[in-house]
Amino acid sequence: MTLEADGRGAAEDFMEKVFGDYVGANAIFMAAIGDRLGLFKDFASNGPATSAELAARTGLAERYLREWLDGMAAAGYLIFDEADGRYSMPEAYAPVLAEESGMMFLGAAFFDYSTNYGETFHALLEAFRSGDGVPQELYGQEVAESIERFTAPWFEHQLVPVWLPLMPEARARLEAGARVCDVGCGQGRAVIKLAQAFPECELVGLDRYEPAIQAATEHARAAGVGDRVRFELHDGAAGLPGRFDVVTTFDVLHDSADPAGLLAAIHDGLDPEGRYVCVDINCADRSQDNVGPMGTVLYGLSLAYCLPVSLARGGAGLGTCGLPEGRLREMALAAGFSQVRRLPVDDPFNNVYELSR
Repeated sequence: MTLEADGRGAAEDFMEKVFGDYVGANAIFMAAIGDRLGLFKDFASNGPATSAELAARTGLAERYLREWLDGMAAAGYLIFDEADGRYSMPEAYAPVLAEESGMMFLGAAFFDYSTNYGETFHALLEAFRSGDGVPQELYGQEVAESIERFTAPWFEHQLVPVWLPLMPEARARLEAGARVCDVGCGQGRAVIKLAQAFPECELVGLDRYEPAIQAATEHARAAGVGDRVRFELHDGAAGLPGRFDVVTTFDVLHDSADPAGLLAAIHDGLDPEGRYVCVDINCADRSQDNVGPMGTVLYGLSLAYCLPVSLARGGAGLGTCGLPEGRLREMALAAGFSQVRRLPVDDPFNNVYELSR
């Protein structure tokens, strides 16, 4: 084979890879439509349908549904039965496509994240030119809801039954009625879940994004714990509002404009015998080791949100992969923590740490 032919073969192989990536992008785009309009949930609840039947069930336009059904069948998300002209979703697909907050649900993680961030795409291009960031406020409510949906399985299925049993000191304090502070609380799901599991605790959630505080307050009231928790518009890096037995952050530290300052504030606001529970990204210490499918996802998320939001505040700009275990340990020790323990949790996305003052 000549050098020219060999080069052409490599180019064709790469062209096939790019085409495969584009196929996946189109599948995710169409799946995002189905997720946002509740179409997968409708199939899970009501079974097979023609486009006309699905239109009658959902109140959506038949012509658009017909195109979407054919596209999802082409992508392998739905199955078309030529005998009766109906489309169906295999039962095994429901946990992935339709079971909100389930451990296998990917609606928010993939579908939301691949469409909502398009609204800030041009702002991101300008940030590439200027070196500035993209303010969190520009992302809007839909992105905040996407983050809420993405993180929901952690709090619904992991925090209390899986993670806390691996931290006996922290759990004992919670059972005894701890003073708890969740920094970067978002819409409050972690605070609410802890309030439900440990009714003797006094809990506060902090966030610098006012719409998140408003949503968290409403969610706490709806969950029946509004009288036992509070949410404050506050930047944790400026110092915690008191002394706490347990402090938590859930995928917050790497997004922070001042992660070193936030670690120092948490250290100073923690009771001498207290515990800091830190959940952050499971990534390699060396960037060249963050490769393959998961590395691609992490760097895509970083460019879409984590990096520009931090830089918009003149921050450190760690990015999604900027806080591997080695760097977290280094920064935590510099902030005054005496011990950083990584829990034996098998999670491809997150590491869970327990830090002692």
